[in-house]
Amino acid sequence: MSFLKGLFSKADPVRQLKSVHDLLTGDIIVLTDSFALPETLRKQEFQVTAVNSYEYERYNQKEWTLTGTNDLEIFLSLDIDDKTYLKFALKIERNDVEQLFDLDEFATIFDEPGQAFLNRQDDSTHTSGWSDEQYQQQTFAQVGYFHRKDFSKEQLSQYEGKDAGEQFELYALFNQDQSRGIDVEVWQDGDTDVFLTLYRPLTDIIDMFPGS
Repeated sequence: MSFLKGLFSKADPVRQLKSVHDLLTGDIIVLTDSFALPETLRKQEFQVTAVNSYEYERYNQKEWTLTGTNDLEIFLSLDIDDKTYLKFALKIERNDVEQLFDLDEFATIFDEPGQAFLNRQDDSTHTSGWSDEQYQQQTFAQVGYFHRKDFSKEQLSQYEGKDAGEQFELYALFNQDQSRGIDVEVWQDGDTDVFLTLYRPLTDIIDMFPGS
């Protein structure tokens, strides 16, 4: 079922979407059919179900939670440097990690000074098209705060202090050309979230539609 069928049965939307920055809850994006994307993303429609924020010492980053017509949940943010890229993130479970990597090798991500080197063993059905053969660690225990709010709409608390968001430590790895990566978020209660990340040009979003 397409998200767009419901939209076009209503009156023409007033709000115009000119940039990914403009996306709000309920909006819809359509991705390209490029074979450079995993099959689970190719030519798919995704609806924004939440807009959250990551707060670091020197910058804030917005994150959009997306749900596809195929029921896949992914996370979208913008990687801004000399160029701006779409960063797609797919959350994976322990069984996916066990199939992708040797667990003893994976555990070296948490060893100082943070120079882990991972070799992929095998993809799972869930991770097909998302992973690469090798990863080198670049980030070790970077402190951040997760806020369930859009920092462009609501002011975040100060970096430290009351209501400072949910604190975590970020460990990040990249493949050789930095087109794919791994993000590991370790929360204060010990919970650990692992994501496979994919960096793509902005043109991979071929259309955007405002929600109701």
